[in-house]
Amino acid sequence: MQDSGILLRDLDGDGILRLTLNDSARRNALSEAMLEALGRAIEEAGTDPTVRVVVLAATGPAFCAGHDLKELTAGRQAEDGGKAYFAKIMGMCSGVMQGIVACPKPVIAEVTGIATAAGCQLVATCDLAYAAESAKFSTPGVHIGLFCSTPMVALSRNVSNKHAMEMLLTGDMTPADRAAEIGLVNRAVADEALTETAMDAARKIASKSSMTLRTGKKAFYAQREMPLAEAYDYASQVMVDNMLARDAEEGIGAFIEKRAPKWQDS
Repeated sequence: MQDSGILLRDLDGDGILRLTLNDSARRNALSEAMLEALGRAIEEAGTDPTVRVVVLAATGPAFCAGHDLKELTAGRQAEDGGKAYFAKIMGMCSGVMQGIVACPKPVIAEVTGIATAAGCQLVATCDLAYAAESAKFSTPGVHIGLFCSTPMVALSRNVSNKHAMEMLLTGDMTPADRAAEIGLVNRAVADEALTETAMDAARKIASKSSMTLRTGKKAFYAQREMPLAEAYDYASQVMVDNMLARDAEEGIGAFIEKRAPKWQDS
């Protein structure tokens, strides 16, 4: 995987892949090019055995300002008024978000600056999120006559209905400490401690069996959409299959024998 310029890649010795949005001139907007680069990077990370955890960060004063409105406006010049282009971009964006959820590797957002509209959606979509105390979040589409319907999908699956609707209906900025209170991010920390906080979490997760993480992430998102009884039936079968895995046998044995486990990621 190569850097695309607007998306930087750095893989360390612990298997932590840092993907950094690097289009600060456009406030790291989810332009067509950014969506292509990010979607491809997440897909490749999912199949790369050297990657254990992905950290998504950004350069500049904005984590991500959502869709590139100038790019979308230019799309209106088509004969259909932009309908086909709008559908393409929304489909690409939805594909990237679903790709993050489907990625077998945990994805952590490291949020500085503002995360608005689809940028807020991106944060909500990641498995974990840590924010600088100066970070702010919003779904401001109502200010420009465009309800943040696709960001709503991720937002409503991470915070309560009333908190989600407050953000969606008012478009107000939500400070990082409030975002932590409502569950949009895991924690808000001092700006200078953000990278260390996100990387500490990444290193802790990277030290686990990748088989176990893959199993758990897939099961978490699958059971969430099921009725209670169906979810328990599904999760019980996942537990049975997990118990039969080599790393579960090794991990339980290591716990009983009071030694460090030796993962084979299988």
